[in-house]
Amino acid sequence: MRAVATVVMNRVNVSDGEYARVSQGGSIRNIIFQQGQFDCATEMLRNQYNSQNIYNMNPTEIHYYIADWAIAGNRLNEMGDCLWYLNPFKPSCDSTFPYNGSGTFHTRLGDHCFYRPTALYSQT
Repeated sequence: MRAVATVVMNRVNVSDGEYARVSQGGSIRNIIFQQGQFDCATEMLRNQYNSQNIYNMNPTEIHYYIADWAIAGNRLNEMGDCLWYLNPFKPSCDSTFPYNGSGTFHTRLGDHCFYRPTALYSQT
C-alpha cells in the first residue's frame, strides 16, 4: 500500500508532463479520479459493474494510516520517482510501461511492477 501511495504522490508532485497538468498544482483527487488510471475509482470496468470500488469498501485504520503517511510527505525510497505500477499477471515485468516508452522498468514489489519516467514522459 505504501508503494502505491508513493506512486500517487509522485504523480501529484511531478513538475511536468501529463500528471502535472492533471494534478493542477497538487490535487490528489484529480490524480486518483483521472479516467482509466485506478480501477478502484470507477464503478464500471469493461462494461461490467466493478464491485471492488472505493464506494463499496470500508476503509480500516491501516488505510487511513497509509493516506496520512503519504500526505505527510513520506515515500518508499525504493520506489524513487516511479509514476506507474501494474500487476502483469506473469512472472516478469515488461521493460517499458506505458507502451509509448514514457516509462522504464524500475523494480518489482510482490506481484506489481513499478516504472519511472523516461525523457519522453515530459512530452506527454
